[in-house]
Amino acid sequence: MSDPTSPPLPPTAPVQTLLRLLPAVGLLAEDAMLAQLPAPPLKALLAKEAVAATRSEILSGQLVDPQQVGRHCRAELAQRLQVLAEPSLRAVLNGLGVLLHTNAGRAPLPWAALQAAEEATCGYNSLELQLASGKRGSRQDHCRPLLRWLTGAPDALVVNNGAAAVLLALKAVAAGRPVVVSRGELVEIGGGFRIPDVMAASGAQLCEVGTTNRTHLRDYERELARLAQAGTPAAAVLQVHRSNFAIVGFEAHPPLAELAALAKRYGAATLVDLGSGALQRLPIRPAELPDGSASEPEPTLTEVLQAGADAVTCSGDKLLGGPQAGIILGHPGLLAKMTSDPLARALRCGSLVLSALEQVLRLHLLGRSAELPALQQLHVSEQEIELLAHRWAEGLRELLPQGFGVEVAVATAQVGGGTHPLLMLPSRALVLTCRGKSAEHMADTMRQFRVPVLVRPRGEAVVLDVRSLRAGQGRHSDAQLVSLIAQACRGA
Repeated sequence: MSDPTSPPLPPTAPVQTLLRLLPAVGLLAEDAMLAQLPAPPLKALLAKEAVAATRSEILSGQLVDPQQVGRHCRAELAQRLQVLAEPSLRAVLNGLGVLLHTNAGRAPLPWAALQAAEEATCGYNSLELQLASGKRGSRQDHCRPLLRWLTGAPDALVVNNGAAAVLLALKAVAAGRPVVVSRGELVEIGGGFRIPDVMAASGAQLCEVGTTNRTHLRDYERELARLAQAGTPAAAVLQVHRSNFAIVGFEAHPPLAELAALAKRYGAATLVDLGSGALQRLPIRPAELPDGSASEPEPTLTEVLQAGADAVTCSGDKLLGGPQAGIILGHPGLLAKMTSDPLARALRCGSLVLSALEQVLRLHLLGRSAELPALQQLHVSEQEIELLAHRWAEGLRELLPQGFGVEVAVATAQVGGGTHPLLMLPSRALVLTCRGKSAEHMADTMRQFRVPVLVRPRGEAVVLDVRSLRAGQGRHSDAQLVSLIAQACRGA
């Protein structure tokens, strides 16, 4: 927004010169771009932020061209208008080959769950109301019986995510007291959160035993005995499922049943963070270990409870196939402590989550888990995926302009989302190339399409996994899905 009558400035200019070129906030607030906004205070706020962002670019040395100062301000203004124009939380097409992708929302919900959430929340609902008596009820009553019937657990509690479930369990059971954990299970989960940090936040005292790769029952017993002799007996033994990595080779850990029996002898509770929360044995087995031996299958919630766990935590949006939630199953006495803890109120779920989760649990109970989009893919054969890949590739060839190439390649999809790290599925990928365009350019452009398409750059091509695309297909027909991919490609 420099004065067109002033003498031209060099391509780079001193910082103070650039700062003097910044438009006045009041002037920028009158830009025609903001004409449709009804509130003058909002116009001034957006203009102020746009000018501040441009000033920051100048001071950091990122913006040095005086001709770009005005354009940068208007670009910043346009970005803020975009936030008002459409939501930033948008549906995407997941071609990344991870069925339960944390960054892409994990498990897509079935339509039955979405309909249940809409019906329960478009008006008032019985969140904490006993309809039979008219008295106040508990929001835990909606999912508790279904979880008990599904897993055989004596009691159940729902909170807002898996980490919250671990935090609440530790705080209610072991605040201020020792908790024994294997060094091989001090894991870091997505977003940089670590078990030691969660434990510290709960107030529990971390007592490490064993080594990174080998922890024996005697290691636990030695520490439990030491703590008892010191007059500070352990409140719990915590076992953490290694759901996002595998230790291969010289490795050892005691069976849960033996660990639970040992903990009981010392008066300690056995807490298990299972991560993904499988309700049934999965139809696929983890990949073989490098020596050709079979790796342990993904444990189920029922198996963990039957092995002696006093409380087990998991997520609702992974192998359960529901919305983001944390689930705690176990002994009624322990869960009563958690329910009465003040933290439970801060971690509780609302109507949207509970209504969707309740319907997902009902689908499991009624034998309709095949309606859960991500879990459905565990049952789809490699032959079916190959046929679908060739059908989609043929459709793309008819829609893409000259210069594009489409091939089908063998691929491997992951279950992901905190499940067994070696759970792999045979898949097929659409391999797209565009003459004169790099894979990175195509990936960036397709990701910013009106319906974003997530792809992996590989050499000169981008790769879209067919199995994960199908899992998140939603209401799109095959033809619509192919058309959206083609449109994103044309934008590249």
